Amino acid sequence: MTKPSAEDIENLVELFNQSDWEEMHLKIEGLELFLSNDPAARGPRTVASMTAVSSGATPHEPEAPAPVVIPEGMAVVRAPNLGTFFRAPKPGSPPYVEIGQAIDEDTEICLIEIMKLFTPIRAGIAGVVHEICVNDAEMVEFDQPLVIIDPSA
Repeated sequence: MTKPSAEDIENLVELFNQSDWEEMHLKIEGLELFLSNDPAARGPRTVASMTAVSSGATPHEPEAPAPVVIPEGMAVVRAPNLGTFFRAPKPGSPPYVEIGQAIDEDTEICLIEIMKLFTPIRAGIAGVVHEICVNDAEMVEFDQPLVIIDPSA
């Protein structure tokens, strides 16, 4: 079996949330996934656990991201998957990019982390960083705008 994609992981989490399962533990090619309906559950060793909500419980819904207005002519770098947005390679390091910074298409602009898997996100277009739409260490959804780039600058 090949390593699961972010979409595969999202589908597993959704399947778990819709099931009556109490816990799920999956281990595939170096990836370990532990889901539980018990907020006090501890995964094997120190595996990050994601708490799913059973249909009878009241979920704590994360706030929906505020709509981002994209000025005409601007390019948008969007989240390729859900996860945690990081502006810097590690805590205390300078951010990958700042507003007003000239970048090229290969410039790393952030990291998205899910289940201890860090995905570097590249600009994909040359220009100047116009806006950073997400705060550091904030959860992002698939296709959520991350950075707006002015390609004409």
